Amino acid sequence: MAVEKVIFTNMCMVEDGAGNVLVQDRNDPGWPGVVFPGGHVEPGESFTRAVIREVFEETGLTIENPALCGVKDFYNETGARYVVLLYRARRYSGEVRSSKEGNVFWTPRETLTSYRLVTDFEPLLQVFEDETLSEFRYPHAPSEWDVELL
Repeated sequence: MAVEKVIFTNMCMVEDGAGNVLVQDRNDPGWPGVVFPGGHVEPGESFTRAVIREVFEETGLTIENPALCGVKDFYNETGARYVVLLYRARRYSGEVRSSKEGNVFWTPRETLTSYRLVTDFEPLLQVFEDETLSEFRYPHAPSEWDVELL
């Protein structure tokens, strides 16, 4: 059996119950644009605690009961499999604040695609919102960016 190196990360669609979603306009020149908050899972950390921590660090909100709604994966330039666990959260506490990662703000869901979004975010939204989908992946090397939605 082959063993592959894996990097775990997360991303969370936080909804306010009034049609708005929480987004971050990233400061990273390597992956600029608007996206949902998230980040890396630390070694030994549970996936759920990691997404709660990352959302808090990047937005100031403490989410409750994040629900896993999908997975994104691809192979990075070193050959490691990069896995992004996708969550949705509808309950939270705290006050929104931006971080060094980027400006954080609420926006109506219907206007989300009018922003400059990070690469591949529009098809990724389908996995967040379509209950018949659970996976977004690039099945080949990074030089072949064909998206597969499952």
